[in-house]
Amino acid sequence: MTIHEQYMRKALKLALRAEGRTSPNPIVGAIIVRGGKIVGAGFHKRAGGPHAEKIALSQAKEKARGATLYVTLEPCDHFGRTPPCTDALIASGIKKAYIGMIDPNPINNGKGIHRLNKHGIMTRSGILEKEAKAVNKPYIKYITRKMPYVTVKIAETLDGKIATRTGDSRWISSERSRRLVHRLRSRVDAILVGATTVAQDDPLLTVRLPGPSQHKDPIRVVIDSGLRTPIRSRIITTASRAPVIIATTGKAPRRRIARYTQKGAKVMVVTARKGQVNLKELFRRLAERGVMHLLVEGGAETIASVLDEGLADRLIFFISPKIVGGRNSPTSVAGEGIAHMRNALIVKGMRVRRSGSDIMIEAEL
Repeated sequence: MTIHEQYMRKALKLALRAEGRTSPNPIVGAIIVRGGKIVGAGFHKRAGGPHAEKIALSQAKEKARGATLYVTLEPCDHFGRTPPCTDALIASGIKKAYIGMIDPNPINNGKGIHRLNKHGIMTRSGILEKEAKAVNKPYIKYITRKMPYVTVKIAETLDGKIATRTGDSRWISSERSRRLVHRLRSRVDAILVGATTVAQDDPLLTVRLPGPSQHKDPIRVVIDSGLRTPIRSRIITTASRAPVIIATTGKAPRRRIARYTQKGAKVMVVTARKGQVNLKELFRRLAERGVMHLLVEGGAETIASVLDEGLADRLIFFISPKIVGGRNSPTSVAGEGIAHMRNALIVKGMRVRRSGSDIMIEAEL
């Protein structure tokens, strides 16, 4: 590993400290090095807050003159909620800039590097580019495709069941796995479930972590073509505390819509596809609202639809060492299913680890 890669790896670790907190902006880490010593370091903490480069510059002060910058994403050269970082870097006297990846945002895309070069700052991009892109997968998809990055989370038994034949599902996974799910929720912008899951399990879908928490609850989205989500469900009764969107179709009764809005929930009417909520349209409209990372938590029919339409990017399975059995016990992915094994959905980049008594499998699609 080169010295440049070592410093970039440190910048990437800094960036990850803000994972899930900067949406719809990217996570960025920056380090300033002079004479072989780190004289400034920072990461972008939240949308609208100072960028990583400016925090690092504020620490380095006059030591930035003649120093080298390591930053995970191309510095911005446009006015957003904050002024361009290129202006601050040029004024600081930075001599060199090593960059993890070029910003895919058309507003910037290469312009930041061009501006730095124009003012005599030597730049080199592509340092740990693969790793830099990996930490910003949600941002990259959001910017380039105008769609949220979608993670599907499934908790199932060893024999693939998500509940018993009576519908009992508490608890399948271990306490440690449930804590990991809450951490995952804290890093996404919205959680999506189907109306059947709400009716059967009455989930809260908020972030509940031990100790004082700085995390805000994600938007809770319920797919409900016929508006049958119970008005007294915990999701609806807590709508004033954590945002709720009920996604429905034009066939939903207006009186029923009014009942949800009176409780503080927002009702989003989208077009129907085969009588159900058009998921692609829903996801696109969620992206328009700033949802960059969407977590799908169930149920089996909803997960099947998301997978069938090719909308998922990542899968996380928590497999519990329990066997439920029963032909009427629901499995984790329902739907119509495939007819031939050659058409099975194949995952890639599978990673396996223990999570308490469970096995956690993470893979990409």
